[in-house]
Amino acid sequence: MAALAEITEAIAQLPDPDVRKLAVWLQDYLEENWDQQLAGDVAAGRLDGLIHRAEAQIAAGQVRDLDEVTLL
Repeated sequence: MAALAEITEAIAQLPDPDVRKLAVWLQDYLEENWDQQLAGDVAAGRLDGLIHRAEAQIAAGQVRDLDEVTLL
């Protein structure tokens, strides 16, 4: 992909502060795309099975409190 090669070359020529700003922008861009994809999946019902499974496990007492499983 020629455009990607051109972008990569251009990034390599940027000063470090600009590369860091670009990295922040790219991360924000990727997160926004993820949020939109997730919202679309929820709206389309693609996560309903997982949600019902989690709700059933909670109701059956098969889950632990998050504080019990996270490392502090």
